[in-house]
Amino acid sequence: MLNENRLLECGNGCRPQKQENAMTQKHKIENHRELSGRRIVVLGGSSGIGLAVAQRAVAQGATAIIASSNADRVKQAVAALDGKAEGHALDFSNERDMQNFFQNIGDFDHSVFTTGDTLQLNELVATDLTKARRAFELRYWAALAAVKYASPHIRTDGSIVLTTGVAGRRPHKGWAVVASICGTIEALTRALAVELAPIRVNAVCPGVVRTSLWKNMQGAGSGGHVRERGQSFARGPGRRSLRDCARLSFPHAGGIQHGANRRS
Repeated sequence: MLNENRLLECGNGCRPQKQENAMTQKHKIENHRELSGRRIVVLGGSSGIGLAVAQRAVAQGATAIIASSNADRVKQAVAALDGKAEGHALDFSNERDMQNFFQNIGDFDHSVFTTGDTLQLNELVATDLTKARRAFELRYWAALAAVKYASPHIRTDGSIVLTTGVAGRRPHKGWAVVASICGTIEALTRALAVELAPIRVNAVCPGVVRTSLWKNMQGAGSGGHVRERGQSFARGPGRRSLRDCARLSFPHAGGIQHGANRRS
């Protein structure tokens, strides 16, 4: 199988799931067996999409290893997973901590990076460049460090999944920094897919997904746009967005392409 980057979209891009037939149900059972004994590392796994990925991993027989900067949320997430996961507090801005984390947990099968912070949205003239640099620190440099130190410990047929966002393709006014980060992650994914072969490297590109991240979003465009999208989320198919993003983020070979738009 060729190792090629796939950029996957969910949120508004996800289509309603078709009624399951016997083959679909059989495929799910096979996937469940396939994940028994697998270890999946979820960075940012204490909430939002990351927690949904960890829940799906545990439900299908894998061991989830979640890491977050918030120790209390890590404990809560492990409890929510009925103790079927390992939890670690981790400073994603500290390269040495990242290196030690991956050395300590040993070999594993898949890594999913969903870490993010509150989005800082402002028109360019009002942009605080110090805050913008901090956003890149977590969303780009931490992702790069995670891949650097994770890849030597990933087993044969393993994979890495990064998270970008629809802002890189359809930005709104005041989204220059956020759109730049998303575009950077897409480019990084393509480069890593070539360099790290045969490890599969993918990125999931969500639309607006209702998670705790959006509650404290600051700056231009954060009010009306999110309220409008949030109301749509509550009414229609967007209610499945978190589940769909978790499914697309799920790293085994079959499920990662299902229901997504492939980009070359």
